[in-house]
Amino acid sequence: MGITYVEKQRAVTINPNKICQPIGAMWATLGVHRAIPFVQGSQGCCTYVRYTFNRHFREPVSIAVASFHEDAAVYGGMKNLVEGIRNLVARYDPDLISVVTTCSSETIGDDIEAFIRAARKKIAKEFGEEKAKLPIIPVHCPSYQASHVKGYDNASKAFLEYLAKKDEEKEPHKINIIPGFGVNPGDILEIKRILDMFGLKEGEDYSILFDISETLYQPLREPIKEIPYYPKGGTKVEEFVDAANAKATFALCKHAGGAGALYLQRKYKVPAYYGLPIGIKNTDDFIINIAKVTGLDIPDKLLDERGKLIDAIVDTVHYTMDKKVGIFGDPDFVIAVSRFCCEIGMKPVVVNTQTPSNTYKKAMEEIANEYNVDIEVQFSDLWDFEKSVKKIGVDLLIGHPRGGVKIAEDLGIGLVRMGFPIYDRVGYFRWPIVGYMGSLRFFDEIVNTILDTQVPWDQKQQ
Repeated sequence: MGITYVEKQRAVTINPNKICQPIGAMWATLGVHRAIPFVQGSQGCCTYVRYTFNRHFREPVSIAVASFHEDAAVYGGMKNLVEGIRNLVARYDPDLISVVTTCSSETIGDDIEAFIRAARKKIAKEFGEEKAKLPIIPVHCPSYQASHVKGYDNASKAFLEYLAKKDEEKEPHKINIIPGFGVNPGDILEIKRILDMFGLKEGEDYSILFDISETLYQPLREPIKEIPYYPKGGTKVEEFVDAANAKATFALCKHAGGAGALYLQRKYKVPAYYGLPIGIKNTDDFIINIAKVTGLDIPDKLLDERGKLIDAIVDTVHYTMDKKVGIFGDPDFVIAVSRFCCEIGMKPVVVNTQTPSNTYKKAMEEIANEYNVDIEVQFSDLWDFEKSVKKIGVDLLIGHPRGGVKIAEDLGIGLVRMGFPIYDRVGYFRWPIVGYMGSLRFFDEIVNTILDTQVPWDQKQQ
């Protein structure tokens, strides 16, 4: 029993399991109060992302773009950035702007930091020195490297490098939570509910950094007169400033947000904890570490919720036991869901991500050894994933519909939707899969999908 590694042996990518870096940085920025990402690239770099966010969250998003044309590709994008930032300040009056680079601006060699200084001079001249103090944060996202996961990770570090300030007179008094890419509004609301059960108050005892739980999950109410319009919620700039004074940072996705947590640990000695709380063990670890850091007892209600998850597994584990599953998506989700599948008796025989790391390899090896299961670990595209799951013969797929729907249809099996983007179903961004209750909902969906596709009608009634 053990791990078999598979890497792409072709120059061409077929059915990719990743998106480019800038979308990750834009996701992070949209979780900041009154913030706008400014994309230093062509129109398509912004239009595609807005369209994808619209389809997943069913919400409008505000993203600005430098609108590169041929002249910018030859002479650089300084003029586009300076004028674009100036227009944002004049028309939207944001609390923060992130400048997200792209493959074109990185290839040209745009000196983003120098361009931002030039933009500040223009803002100071037109609108005054106070306006020129606006946080404008460069986030470097060369799209020809890594993936969307790295873009979010880079943004988490860039924001904290720029904003976090240590107050030597202040005792460590709160905890930071960095959700990570793909952690939906419903998941963040579930994390808040768990922290609220401990008696912790948002803003005082904890801060969700890059909090999209309201900015990308908005109520439809009567129009307000405020112009420009910003959605409610999001992490305020002062919360990033205060992040250096925290007791600990919890990066739920080590690959997407871990860089920010590591920066705070190295620079300001803020302890870092990692792990996406999906399933029993991962949620146990999260709850225990929260209790350890805060010095609070674990609420009895949380223990009841844990018991309900275990009870549900005991009631229906005969449907999941020994079922073979193929899992694909972002590394932290694949790790957490693979462990959860093992906890409910399933075998993750093929797992796929296109964001490889040694951390990911180590985690998958631990799962394979702990549960005595053979796992084919792929760092490739979904073409290789499709070939493997068809050859091995799996009973279920877990991942996003962009890659999984057609594969599941060909195999005649079910697809449990997880990750980003999900736009062939409604509501998934609202439904948590973290914590005990989120894991319970996720487990129910796994079992029901198996019932739909793998279990004869007469056996479903048992």
